[in-house]
Amino acid sequence: MTQTFRTDADIAVPHGWGCRCALHGRRLFTGALVAGAALPALAQQRDPEGVRGDVGKESQFSKLVPAEQVEQAAAQQYEQMKREAAQQRALAPDNHPQVVRLRTISQRLIPFCDGWNRRATQWRWEVNLIGSQQLNAFCMPGGKIAFYFGILQQLQLSDDEVATIMGHEMAHALREHARERMGKTTATRLGASLLSSVLGLGGTGDALLNMGSQLLTLKFSRDDESEADIVGMDLAARAGYDPAAGVTLWQKMLQASKGAPPQFLSTHPAGETRIRDIQAKLPKVQPLYTRAAKPPRKFEPPAPGKG
Repeated sequence: MTQTFRTDADIAVPHGWGCRCALHGRRLFTGALVAGAALPALAQQRDPEGVRGDVGKESQFSKLVPAEQVEQAAAQQYEQMKREAAQQRALAPDNHPQVVRLRTISQRLIPFCDGWNRRATQWRWEVNLIGSQQLNAFCMPGGKIAFYFGILQQLQLSDDEVATIMGHEMAHALREHARERMGKTTATRLGASLLSSVLGLGGTGDALLNMGSQLLTLKFSRDDESEADIVGMDLAARAGYDPAAGVTLWQKMLQASKGAPPQFLSTHPAGETRIRDIQAKLPKVQPLYTRAAKPPRKFEPPAPGKG
């Protein structure tokens, strides 16, 4: 007998996807969606359009930590999250309408990821739906993505808005923001230990310098979020989803954040400034959307108050 999919389970975000420890600071999909489809993103690298010119080069800090180790650690946490969700009947089955929806949208975005990170062709992309009312979604290093039921239902997201969130979260993985932060933490700890030794500060010096590293991490966290916004818009536009949905999405998020901000917004720049930044980039990605093949099928969000 098939068990009922719960949509109100208490599923913790895998450690670090929202915290500030070395590996993490971001958020989280299954179907083993291997990015082996056609790769029009190869042409993207030669395409002068889009936002590539607005995105910086790979951080030197990323090179301090092997990508394989970061992706392996992320995959282990992702599997742990799936097991926990399954135990609570909160891992949506493959035939759930919203799982079909999420995987269909992801399959349109994945072919364009290679243009941002060559390793993406080796990733075993996965897309899962977690039965929790949290307003959350994330993509771990290596292409492990999850949406929480609450963000789809409570915000009544259109396909364009789902693609905007998905592109944003993919961008974190493609731009290796978690790996960069790990590299920064490694470098800062090495530097702090050396400086403390030279100055004779001992453990007290280390503690003080670690506080400074947290401030540095926060700054880059917000920079990462802004970068993910524009890279995500580029991915969505090339996949045939309206990048202007970023405006309506963040209007919904801001409305939902009145009172206690959703976890999804914990490290995101917020307010009208963010919406203006998105609007300022639209002229660069709208031509991509205009030319792109559009999805042949549109999906509806979950009915309000129903699983």
